[in-house]
Amino acid sequence: MVDKGEGGKNPPVHGCRWPIYAPSPRLETMTGKDAGRAREHGGGEVQDRGSIAIVGAGIGGLAMAGLLSRQAYQPVLFDQFDAPAPVGSGLVIQPVGQDVLAALDLLTDACALGAPIRHMQGIEAQSGRVVLDVAYDRAGAARFGLGIHRAALFDLLYRAALAAGVAFRPGHRVVSRDGQYLRFATGRDGPFDLIIDASGAGSVLSPIRRHELRYGAIWGNVAWPDTALPRNALTQRYRRADRMMGVLPIGRLPGGDRDLAAIFWSLPQDRYADWRAGGLERWRDEAVALWPAFAPFLAGIGSVDDMTLARYAHGTLPRPHGPGIVTIGDAAHQASPQLGQGANMALLDAYALARAIEQGGIAGAGPAYARARRWHVRIYQVMSWAFTPQYQSDSRVLPVLRDHVLMPVSRLPGMPYLLSRLVCGDLIAPY
Repeated sequence: MVDKGEGGKNPPVHGCRWPIYAPSPRLETMTGKDAGRAREHGGGEVQDRGSIAIVGAGIGGLAMAGLLSRQAYQPVLFDQFDAPAPVGSGLVIQPVGQDVLAALDLLTDACALGAPIRHMQGIEAQSGRVVLDVAYDRAGAARFGLGIHRAALFDLLYRAALAAGVAFRPGHRVVSRDGQYLRFATGRDGPFDLIIDASGAGSVLSPIRRHELRYGAIWGNVAWPDTALPRNALTQRYRRADRMMGVLPIGRLPGGDRDLAAIFWSLPQDRYADWRAGGLERWRDEAVALWPAFAPFLAGIGSVDDMTLARYAHGTLPRPHGPGIVTIGDAAHQASPQLGQGANMALLDAYALARAIEQGGIAGAGPAYARARRWHVRIYQVMSWAFTPQYQSDSRVLPVLRDHVLMPVSRLPGMPYLLSRLVCGDLIAPY
């Protein structure tokens, strides 16, 4: 699963070490010799295997394209932007997502850019009480999350797709689907044997029903300052559940030489305009009063335009496939980022679908993919729905329950292990 380097040992990369758990047999199906043999089939074999269109050059779409290219498919990837580009700030690739990067031979490079996250800690700002305490290695292995700038992850996936010969069609905003054709403002393209909708939360192809959450968050990226905060932990502070702020180490950008942090501040989505109107100094004063250690990070924010609002919603497609189409990522299921699983879900979807295509061909891939992902998606959606209002809501009751009941319970024997598995993404098998 992992390039072990000289001597067969797992080398440290940018301060992190590889997970030491055994590689999944599922992940080995599209790596090594099998992938090499598939690539040797050449152009005629590709045409016989069927034509595939991928809509959306985000994390899921790019991973999907890379995985399919290893099976000797030549997918066509459509994106609405004139040049594919990432949208968003920092994120955490959990161990299950790292497995997919390893299957794409990108984990070494990702670790070289990202920052290993060993611990997640949250403290109630007014009481000083620890209310979130999750360590990755409590599941019995030296695992970690990988904090990484979305642009760095995008760059790795995009370059890998280009190197694999994936056909990109930028500047193609999909407006509808006509059978096995995709329609754009300027015409249509097709037919395709399979259309994969990886176009995200704003998909026009997905019939997903979204429930908008009242709270979102503003995000920004800053250079890592002179601070006592740990470089290997996601650190957060809360005031009840109506204020949440945090610092996530995200490594560096490709070609960069400075470590970065993603910072975030929770707020109701309908109060974003008021936050902007209030100005930077007003926000800084409130944030630093709650968490003085946040001040050095805020010094890297020059205006309100340096912070971007992320809107959150919950929703799941009961059937993420139909005749000739399969839906993955946020177009298929959406949740708040409370469990840090968003990008991982897209990677897992891409892998599960690629595996279904490899094992059963295009025709039966949709149902096989849905079966493989059903319970993992459902359980993590439910857990996200349950956890989110404890940290992002106007409730006065839920934070008390969180601090005085759930936190003590989380320290009972066996619970730290389960929480670690929950965050790592493999509380149950992901596919």
